[in-house]
Formats: sequence, structure tokens, C-alpha cells
Amino acid sequence: MMGPAHSLSGAAAWLGVGAAAAAAGHTMPWPVLVVGALITAGAALAPDLDHKSATISRAFGPVSKGVCEIVDKLSYAVYKATKGPGDPRRTGGHRTLTHTWLWAVLTGGAASVAAITGGRWAVLAILFVHLVLAVEGLLWRAARVSSDVLVWLLGATSAWILAGVLDQPGNGSSWLFEAPGQEYLWLGLPIVLGALVHDIGDALTVSGCPILWPIPLGRKRWYPLGPPKAMRFRAGSWVELKVLMPLFMILGGVGAAAALNVI
Repeated sequence: MMGPAHSLSGAAAWLGVGAAAAAAGHTMPWPVLVVGALITAGAALAPDLDHKSATISRAFGPVSKGVCEIVDKLSYAVYKATKGPGDPRRTGGHRTLTHTWLWAVLTGGAASVAAITGGRWAVLAILFVHLVLAVEGLLWRAARVSSDVLVWLLGATSAWILAGVLDQPGNGSSWLFEAPGQEYLWLGLPIVLGALVHDIGDALTVSGCPILWPIPLGRKRWYPLGPPKAMRFRAGSWVELKVLMPLFMILGGVGAAAALNVI
């Protein structure tokens, strides 16, 4: 999938989680619903850190380009070191390490640990990075023609304001984890969800996605999971643009309404 579809699917997924939480009697405070949707939208771009031409590679200028090059080489090295006898030869690391359930869990866990040990500045950093990515994904047309500095300022300002809102009593800094010292522990959840939604989206395309690595399937350790080939589509095709993206918008709207007990 392309960046905008990944971000839309991520936001819709978190809003769906909000609807499920409300149905189970654990309604999310509205700031958690909003911030979680934005983080998930941004996190849904993060697995493409292994792709030097992806949306995320442009999000933070030379810094993100350099990180993508490093992650691509790291992913390729891990692939070569762990591939099974049935895995094909590759020349790069795209759709390998960062497109697995293990990567999703590790990055989400790292964010949660950083949030509860690093204090307010760590929380602001997590929000800033993912809000910038959310702008790049959800508002990609405007982001493409805008200055990078303006996008970064928008991300920084939004992160500061939203962190202030979440800090207010009852607004969600302690959502789900209420013990002292566990404020913002939940921030890792939308990051895990965003990465997994990205992987599932890529699994629907012609190349599939090795979500289950390092669990071997047959002679392959990097088995590209996906539906039957007749049901797959190419990234950027009309199926993605004309069917899936409108569907994500509808599902996100329904999820939001249900999460807020509007329906």
C-alpha cells in the first residue's frame, strides 16, 4: 500500500479499538481516542523505514533518509543471516525485518518504556514524531507542497497542546494503566497497532508480507503471507484508491461515533 492508505487504515483501526472499548464498558476519554488515532496513523508509516523512497524517508529531511538507509542495510543483513532454504535471494531489506509482528511489538514496547521512564520530554518526542508522520500520511497533498519546517512546527505545536490536554485529570494520561508511575504506558499500543495494520495492508498486495517471521512456514522463514493471488492488488492501484481508502474513511467514522457513544 501507499502512505495515505496506510495512515487511513491505521487511524480507522484505532477508532475501531475505541468502539470495542466502549462496547466493553471501558470508554476511552476523547483525547485518548484522538491522540491514539493520530499516533496509529503515523505509526502505520513506520515499517517502511526499510525503504529509501517511502513517505517516512522524506518526513524529517536528511535525518530520516539516513535512518532509512541504515534500517534497509540492517534488515537486509538480518534477512541474509536468517533466511531459510526456500527463501529467495534479495538485493535489499524492504519488507523484511520491519514488516514483522516482532518489530511491531519491540517498537511499541520501547515507546512505552520511554514514555514512563523518560518523563514529559519523552512523551513529547513520541507525539512529535508520530504527529509529523500523521500529517505526511493523512494530509499528504498539503504536506508535499508545504515547507518541511512548517510540518515540523505543526507537529511540535500539536504535540505540546495534546500532551497538555492529556495531562488534565480524567483526560487519559493514565488510561488503561492506572497505577502510579504508569502514566502514558498506553502510548505503545497505537504504535504496535499501526505497524501491524501496515503489515496486513502490505499482505494484501501482490508481494505479500512476512508478518510471522521468525516463525518458519515450510522451507521459508520469511514466508510472504497474503490472500489468494487472485484477491491481491498492486500498491497504488484503483482498488486501493477507489475502494479501500473510502472504506477506511467510512469505517473510521463509524468507529469514532461508536467510541463516543453517538450511535
